Amino acid sequence: MMKYAISAATGHFGQLAINELLQTVAPTDIVAIVRNPEKAAQVLPTTIDVRQADYTDEPALEKALTGVDRLLFISSVPGGEISRQTQHQNMVTAAKNAGVKYVAYTSFAKADTAKSALSADHVATEKMLKDSGLQYSFLRNAWYLENELSYLKAGAAGQDAVYAAGAGKMSFALEREYAVAAAKVMLMAEPKAVYEFGGQPRSYADLAAAIKAVTGRHDFEFKAVSATEYVKAMTAAGMDAGLVNVFAGMQAMMADNELNVVSADLPTVLGHELTPIADAIKEILAR
Repeated sequence: MMKYAISAATGHFGQLAINELLQTVAPTDIVAIVRNPEKAAQVLPTTIDVRQADYTDEPALEKALTGVDRLLFISSVPGGEISRQTQHQNMVTAAKNAGVKYVAYTSFAKADTAKSALSADHVATEKMLKDSGLQYSFLRNAWYLENELSYLKAGAAGQDAVYAAGAGKMSFALEREYAVAAAKVMLMAEPKAVYEFGGQPRSYADLAAAIKAVTGRHDFEFKAVSATEYVKAMTAAGMDAGLVNVFAGMQAMMADNELNVVSADLPTVLGHELTPIADAIKEILAR
């Protein structure tokens, strides 16, 4: 029997992917690799095989991957004491040493051409996997609509907001759609090497129009401002200086259309059209 492992399994993406795999795969053939077994006991099905390992501990990862055929490698969170590239190298090394046959990695939109700082770790990880000799699929996820929750809430409350992405477009889709697609790729007999996953590209102006259509509110504005004005506004709102830089970087990346993905890969893998933007906004605001 094929054994499937999911790293960072207690995260929302991991939980969604596991639930999708369980529609097809026996629980005993699913391995959840987790940093915190106590959290796993709370959020993961008790019928699957839970193994403790941290991205910073290559030997533990290697042990956790023993007997695994296919790995869904969910990228780690940046900003830790040990760099994300080091963590990812640990995972790639462990997968190779443990005899894993195939790795599906949650990468970044258009990672072969992306230039932003936010994409750098993903670009490096794709190279690690190419150099490893492992079979792989790069699941190049564009952008979760949930990432824009602050804008969705602002619009729904009739509050103005600013952005520095200009006319740049983002290929929004729901996180659950990306996660389900990842699980489906894991089950394919012959998956592609690269999937460019994303929804219909939309600008912040498009997003504002969609929010107005959903909520019936027209008493707010998403205003395009310069990068300098954006930083001033976020700082004035009390955002931590480090976070301001991160969010400003995201806005610059959006302005450069790095998240503008024109591809049918996501609906094709899912086997159906993506959730319409109005329904997706309603779903998020109802949580």
